[in-house]
Amino acid sequence: MSEKPRDLTDLLIDWRRGSQEAGNELIQAVYDRLHRMASYYLRQEHAGHTLEATALVHELYVKMFSSKPVKWQDRAHFFAVAAQQLRRILVDHARAEHANKRGGDRFKVSLTAAKNLPLPADILDIDEALRSLEALDPRAAAGVELRFFAGLKETEIAEALGISLATFHRDWKIARAWLLSQLSSGD
Repeated sequence: MSEKPRDLTDLLIDWRRGSQEAGNELIQAVYDRLHRMASYYLRQEHAGHTLEATALVHELYVKMFSSKPVKWQDRAHFFAVAAQQLRRILVDHARAEHANKRGGDRFKVSLTAAKNLPLPADILDIDEALRSLEALDPRAAAGVELRFFAGLKETEIAEALGISLATFHRDWKIARAWLLSQLSSGD
């Protein structure tokens, strides 16, 4: 099913107002996109990873649709929240897997998924670096999260953050350099 930003925004607004039908239509409209995001992300993982894209989307669904209603603003806001929740699920999974192995191999992600971030890193390290970046520059950290975890296009990220594309590019350049320095300092 193709997504039309206005259609999704209308569904989100109607769902927020209590329309269960709009909520069901919303799920159908975004499921394929969320599944593609999860599949893309999980392809970056090591062989034998225990999460599958369908399970990841279903866990994301439970987190997003069973909590108290969110005051959705638009399509970009929805995918921003989805990116945050996806990140939390993956970090929680990594922590649990790491705890089970008592310091053994933690699952790896490749920042190349975020374009031009060639340094392989551990999801827990990425999360820690993003938390540090959030303290310094919340907008830049949000841009990284939307690009890496939600797979949004640059124009969609700029729209979601309410900034120009040029501002996003400046934020991205600074965030990329900062994250690379943080992640390489642990080697």
